[in-house]
Amino acid sequence: MRRYGSAILLLLTGAAILRISLFSELYLRYVQSGLRPYLVVSGAVLVLLGTAAGVVRWRGRHTDEADEGEEHEEGHGHAHPGPRLAWLLALPALALLLFPPPALGSYSAGREAAQRAAQGVGTFPALPAGDPVRLTLAEFSSRAIYDSGRSLKGRTVRMTGFVTQDDDGTWYVTRLYVTCCAADATASKVEIRGTDSSGHPPTDAWVTVTGTWHPKGELGSDAAWPPVLDAGSVVRVKQPSDPYEKR
Repeated sequence: MRRYGSAILLLLTGAAILRISLFSELYLRYVQSGLRPYLVVSGAVLVLLGTAAGVVRWRGRHTDEADEGEEHEEGHGHAHPGPRLAWLLALPALALLLFPPPALGSYSAGREAAQRAAQGVGTFPALPAGDPVRLTLAEFSSRAIYDSGRSLKGRTVRMTGFVTQDDDGTWYVTRLYVTCCAADATASKVEIRGTDSSGHPPTDAWVTVTGTWHPKGELGSDAAWPPVLDAGSVVRVKQPSDPYEKR
């Protein structure tokens, strides 16, 4: 069995990559959508390499067995010990194939410090006509914290994210946004008011919140973060196939 170890490892890894990128959208938990073609090609190449390696090992089996038989007859037989610990490398590929890890959630967001983009106060473009206007959490936060034109004033907005909360019961709609992949994810969150702490969905549940901006603190200051939304409605929804916002 050890003879085919490298081939099996290549096949498992390639199959796992193809499972999350070609046959599903699970890859969106880890990388941006633009990287899908590269994942598909990588997975296919690994499967082909694994298949080729297996064929080469199988064809060489009879030759090796014949050579070993001659050595045994001459009294010079020897074993072919393989690096058994190398089989542990198959475990991550097998886990990804059978049990893909979930998208990052409240734990990752909770560890993220209150870091915000370094941008100055200024005037933002006008929002589209009609209420409610759908915004990403990053768009809402930027306007709430830095927009001197107060474009959010009097507007009803709608945002989707997952629930996080503080120990005191304050809760937030949160979204992780990425540049390349989940490894560089940072958090953006909006405090939700207008619902009591016992009435909001549980931590990590995905919700769509509709409401109006609640001004807070001086523009561009730490006191303005996190921005606040007075909720008119909170609707529980399914996690989107792409759980991250893009920078």
